[in-house]
Amino acid sequence: QVQLVESGGGAVQAGGSLRLSCAASRYIGGSYCMAWFRQAPGKEREGVAGIDADGRKRYVDSVKDRFNISEDRAKKTLYLQMNRLKSEDTGMYFCGANAGCVLTLSWPSYAYNSWGQGTQVTVSS
Repeated sequence: QVQLVESGGGAVQAGGSLRLSCAASRYIGGSYCMAWFRQAPGKEREGVAGIDADGRKRYVDSVKDRFNISEDRAKKTLYLQMNRLKSEDTGMYFCGANAGCVLTLSWPSYAYNSWGQGTQVTVSS
């Protein structure tokens, strides 16, 4: 497993932007995949965006054309650029990773064996 630390959350008005970061304690390697999930109060965790070692990306429909997932392998950091934020984007955002997995945004997810503690995103309308 790898330690993951998320940052970059905060409070923003609807229409604004935030960039989340997920720093890994080491290079994950292998056929890895990494993803962002979020959880709103009283709701189930849901997958938001993911990326695999071949650069393939996947997004949940509600964030397509607004969010962009990327990575800096040299910095061992995963990013989530969130634009045109909406109140329904509010929640705790978690980063997940695994050295060998098939990219998925499904929940419950057994694809990821490392998780960060999360960073809070609050969007006010």
